[in-house]
Amino acid sequence: MSDIVNLRMARKRKTRADKERMASQNRALFGVPKAERKRSRTESEKAVRFVDAHRLERDDGHKA
Repeated sequence: MSDIVNLRMARKRKTRADKERMASQNRALFGVPKAERKRSRTESEKAVRFVDAHRLERDDGHKA
């Protein structure tokens, strides 16, 4: 014998699960804190400055 299923409750359960899955995806995509974004941007800018400062030739082709 099968169980009786309340369709209203089943739909609500499915809706909640879908919302939780979307929230989880959004947390993964947009969940980086502002301080961490700023730190990574600063680190990348510092690396670019370091490489530029240690170039053997300038952009116009002349030796430094």
